[in-house]
Amino acid sequence: MIASDPRSRMWSEACEMINRAERLHRQFFQPGFAVPQSGWEPPVDIFETDNELWIVAALPGVAPELLSVSIDRDELAIAGSRPLPTSIRHAAIHRLEIPYGRFERRIRLPAGRFEVDRSELVGGCLVLRMTREA
Repeated sequence: MIASDPRSRMWSEACEMINRAERLHRQFFQPGFAVPQSGWEPPVDIFETDNELWIVAALPGVAPELLSVSIDRDELAIAGSRPLPTSIRHAAIHRLEIPYGRFERRIRLPAGRFEVDRSELVGGCLVLRMTREA
């Protein structure tokens, strides 16, 4: 199929809709877990060295004052909110692919005790450097 072929575009959009449906299914139908109270989960990358853990969460457009990071035993929680821009709150929505509203991401930490050594928002990403406590 040629890239400008409408069938190709329709097929691509159908595949994306299936992917979104599968993500929602995984989010709401996890055995043993309650229905999440957040609207979306930010994607994360996790890197580990001998005594450090680096977590990068994609949070473009999230203001630092609307963000919280906490550790509870062996789980890190990143939560907050990304509101719709005030200038478009009363506009007609034609497409909404960027998630807005409350979010929360819980990450089970590897064995050991960790503490957040450094955190910063860089290029729309929250970068956490965690060190393993002795």
